[in-house]
Amino acid sequence: MGLAIQHLLGLEGISEEDITTILDTAERFHEVLQRDIKQVPTLRGKTVVNLFYESSTRTRISFELAEKRLSASPINFSATTSSVNKGETLRDTIRNIEAMKIDMVVVRHHAAGVPHFLTQCTDAVIINAGDGFHEHPTQALLDMMSIRRHFGRLRGLRVAIVGDILHSRVARSNAWGMRTMGVKLTLCGPPTLLPQHSEALGAKITDNLEEAARETDVLMLLRLQMERQQSGLFPAVREYRSRYGIDLEKMRMLPEHAIIMHPGPVNRGIELASNVADGPRSIILDQVTNGVAVRMAVLYLLGGGDNA
Repeated sequence: MGLAIQHLLGLEGISEEDITTILDTAERFHEVLQRDIKQVPTLRGKTVVNLFYESSTRTRISFELAEKRLSASPINFSATTSSVNKGETLRDTIRNIEAMKIDMVVVRHHAAGVPHFLTQCTDAVIINAGDGFHEHPTQALLDMMSIRRHFGRLRGLRVAIVGDILHSRVARSNAWGMRTMGVKLTLCGPPTLLPQHSEALGAKITDNLEEAARETDVLMLLRLQMERQQSGLFPAVREYRSRYGIDLEKMRMLPEHAIIMHPGPVNRGIELASNVADGPRSIILDQVTNGVAVRMAVLYLLGGGDNA
């Protein structure tokens, strides 16, 4: 069982069959993560470079752990301690790394399109770990896995994503992936943080939290990027919290079966009150666990590993 794609650059245009294959494979690796011995030899002999030009904790550690669980050899690259500081170009960086005989590159970069650019510079498999405001495909895949594990399906479910939709690569990847998988998606946030041309995403757009929340199965909150406040895109953090932050009182707007999600890191007291983030209807920590399984699946399927 394989994929029709050679790289994972985003979820736009990825087929339902490929997404389903990744999620089904991730379920197998989720079972591996429950064993006493959590390592399998599926990518033994493969070298994976984690090429991170942006700060990251969860995504970088999740990928590195996934690589080690698959018996691959990870190499971590940080732009702050590399020759990038001496003026080396991205093309030269990847070509020098490739000369060391690597097999796969996991890349995070502040500029949209960098993962696609790297496919033109190297024969290695490229996996996008977040590029600018473009996409973050493995985050969306782990979100869909988490939802599917909770409800047993994706098709027909109602998901509302709340926050800075305009600048969110997480929202964009989820929109593409969830549309493909038959999810009914609503995007909600302040009017200045909503995309102007949303028809292509196939999602309902609203600035009314109650409208988004009252008929949803999943409410996903996005991290408020504080630099947007400095840009004047919303008046004040206090007003944002009042209108779009979720506390126990606002939880009453949701159907009783609805769950809470967040890609992290959480600004506690802004997007989510602590008693909601840590409450019984939150599956935030499940998302973290499922992230390792999803990234194992992506690495395995694109890396041509042996059977688990």
